[in-house]
Amino acid sequence: MDVSHRKRTLLKVIVLGDSGVGKTSLMNQYVYKKFSPQYKATIGADFVTKEIQLDDKLVTLQIWDTAGQERFHSLGAAFYRGADCCVLVYDVNIHKTFDTLNNWHDDFLKQTDVNDREAFPFVLLGNKVDVAGGKSRRVTEKKAREWCDSRGNIPYFETSAKEGYNVEEAFLCVAKIALQNEHELDIYFRGISETVSEAEQRSGCAC
Repeated sequence: MDVSHRKRTLLKVIVLGDSGVGKTSLMNQYVYKKFSPQYKATIGADFVTKEIQLDDKLVTLQIWDTAGQERFHSLGAAFYRGADCCVLVYDVNIHKTFDTLNNWHDDFLKQTDVNDREAFPFVLLGNKVDVAGGKSRRVTEKKAREWCDSRGNIPYFETSAKEGYNVEEAFLCVAKIALQNEHELDIYFRGISETVSEAEQRSGCAC
């Protein structure tokens, strides 16, 4: 199929977690394949985009990097609106960043406009597994997976933004479940719309 005739899909992904867990570094590693040891706190929110191909569909991921500081939480609702997936990030070496995951998870659902909160897709990333060769970690993989199971079997990846470990795999999973969520919304809106002709429906079918 000619690339120019393929449907492009924009997927909005929100990245949440405490300040300093490596949200910006993960995004920069994924999009630009770069890592900077200099830490600069995100102010408010910013986003990067990356175009990828999933099967025969061109997908543009719009990944929003949000500030981890408490004083920016009130901005949440405006940035979360229209999200297709939420990525939660914690530092495996700092237990407090794991303890606050419940707050980030619940606050996102509280401030966003999703209809089915239980079905909304999340992905959890345990970052900085490279630090001290893994000897300084405070949160076990078992504990993280148990948390994911308790929240509806959230996919979990252990990552290193510095070394690029598992970053590509994690965001590929994010793209796939975000696309699945977008599909479900698309089907819902098509079902209530009377403006889509039968011819358009037939031409839009990939089966």
